[in-house]
Amino acid sequence: MSQFIFTARNGIHIIDLQKTMQRLKVAYSAMKEIAANGGKVLFVGTKKQAQSAVVEYAQKCGMFYVSERWLGGLLTNYHTVSKSIQRLKELERMSETDIWDAETKKEIMMLRKELAKKHKVLAGIKDMAKLPDALFIIDPKRENIAVNEARKLRIPIFAVVDTNCDPEEIDYPVPGNDDAIRAIALFLEVMSRAIIEGASGGQDAEGFEEAEPDVAEESEADEPAETAAEAEKSEAGDASMKKELDIKENYRKKYEQEENDFEGEEK
Repeated sequence: MSQFIFTARNGIHIIDLQKTMQRLKVAYSAMKEIAANGGKVLFVGTKKQAQSAVVEYAQKCGMFYVSERWLGGLLTNYHTVSKSIQRLKELERMSETDIWDAETKKEIMMLRKELAKKHKVLAGIKDMAKLPDALFIIDPKRENIAVNEARKLRIPIFAVVDTNCDPEEIDYPVPGNDDAIRAIALFLEVMSRAIIEGASGGQDAEGFEEAEPDVAEESEADEPAETAAEAEKSEAGDASMKKELDIKENYRKKYEQEENDFEGEEK
């Protein structure tokens, strides 16, 4: 990770935000291309800070997700996992029709518990008919099993890599904080926009055109102008991300100034 670290002070490493933006642009373009070709993406984030955001943004762009725990062999032994998914769908049909394959109340209660347990773990992948075309992972060190399975099957890996991760294992690493809820949501939002725009030919379901702020390339001069409503929505998204990045940039400048002052005192 040394190539992505700007400086360190008191054992705390500060990531270079310029490197973050550069890598985010690359990841954005690659993710958009995968979506444009009809590819499906599996969002993975089981740490507490990422769970709700992973579910929200995966559903927003119509992709699959794993937010509770990674099932060993989910990719490398998908045939077995698919049997559990079929069992989940069977139990859901029983619940919807209130017709259970059991004779006693105790057996029905056990089936309902089984349904709840399977739904908690498999809800995000129950409609995944085949292996995904890419993975987007929050904290690849924690999700090392998912990384290993994807690498074995040569499935492209996109991931937010913190200072304790190894970017060499990731196809499209984005250096960033994988512990802060707001930072996680920011990266997930950018990737979900890339998917939406790629799948819709550059225009998402809400009418955004190249809505990815400060990451997507500027639109060509001959492209049709945005409507007032679209511009207002786009500006709101731009302002939100710009504020987030400005805060991080101020921190970086602060540490840079302190480092210079410290070196001056030593001289």
